[in-house]
Amino acid sequence: MKHLLLAVVLAAVAGTVVAADTPGLPVTKAPAGAEVYIISPQNGATVAQTFTVRFGLRGMGVAPAGVAHENTGHHHLLVDVKVLPAAGQPIPKDEQHMHFGGGQTEATIKLPPGTHTLQLELGDSNHIPFDPPLVSKPITVHVK
Repeated sequence: MKHLLLAVVLAAVAGTVVAADTPGLPVTKAPAGAEVYIISPQNGATVAQTFTVRFGLRGMGVAPAGVAHENTGHHHLLVDVKVLPAAGQPIPKDEQHMHFGGGQTEATIKLPPGTHTLQLELGDSNHIPFDPPLVSKPITVHVK
């Protein structure tokens, strides 16, 4: 009986290890025709160090993080990001990956002087990028 219990525990632990090694998490399919975009500022704009970015979305709705409704997501602003977040993995949360999990459709941000790129990515209720990823065209802003 002890050997059977030990075998069950070892199998459970092995299953956990295998599950932890499995790449990616379930992804949410993006509806056909959905689009995310930056309303303002315009590409090439010169802005103050503190400025407002307005987010646009077509073909879907916005819902706070943790709220799973069909065809909804929430915005993430990518600042100076050269490689998009990995599919099936939560979008990082750091200075370059700003989360707007409250369902915000605009944000006032502060950047240091210089030239910066901005891009939006829509995440599902768990901050996972959609499949295919819903990302805006990157824009460049010049911070004075």
